[in-house]
Amino acid sequence: MTITITAFERSPDGGMGLARDTRVRWALEEVGQPYDVRLVSFAAMKEPAHLAVHPFGQIPTYEDGGLAIFETGAIVFHIATQHAGLLPHDPDPRARAITWMFAALNTVEPPILDLTVVKIIEGDKPWAAERLPLVKERIRDRLDRLSARLGDAEWLDGAFSAGDLLMVSVLLRSRMSGILDEYPNLAAYVARGEARPAYQRAFAAQLAVNAPTA
Repeated sequence: MTITITAFERSPDGGMGLARDTRVRWALEEVGQPYDVRLVSFAAMKEPAHLAVHPFGQIPTYEDGGLAIFETGAIVFHIATQHAGLLPHDPDPRARAITWMFAALNTVEPPILDLTVVKIIEGDKPWAAERLPLVKERIRDRLDRLSARLGDAEWLDGAFSAGDLLMVSVLLRSRMSGILDEYPNLAAYVARGEARPAYQRAFAAQLAVNAPTA
């Protein structure tokens, strides 16, 4: 049975790879697993059929036979544990790669997401102008430490892993603010991720869904 994931019928990012289904697409492409995509509208995401798979009414979801799971990190972890190519076989490097998965989602991404919130959702609030520099400072604090740890290495811990896949995906969200460009080694790291053929296929697939129609 073919794996089925869900994605936005029309992504808020216009197909620029920031929607979280891109991370799942990328993981599946890295391990060479075919998949189908079920597109859902914002209205359909809150209907019982979708809520039965994702109780919070979001995307992506992942279904394979009788298994239905949600949360991007959990999905990528499942893919990585079921198929070779995203996690090292040896226990210690494997544990470190999993640690970087958690670090990407739990430590690096939250302040980056806060920047989107303060600029777009809270942009008209009286406190937004004062909060913005604080949010940027928190992002730079995380990126200062990540940049120092990466140094001039190609990937976070030897070979490319699911930890890099999620970290690159998270860092992509900081590019539009210009903050990523303040860290040349991190910008180069992200570019290496984007250059991977599997990422290119995932990006093209997400962009195709959101391409303007004539």
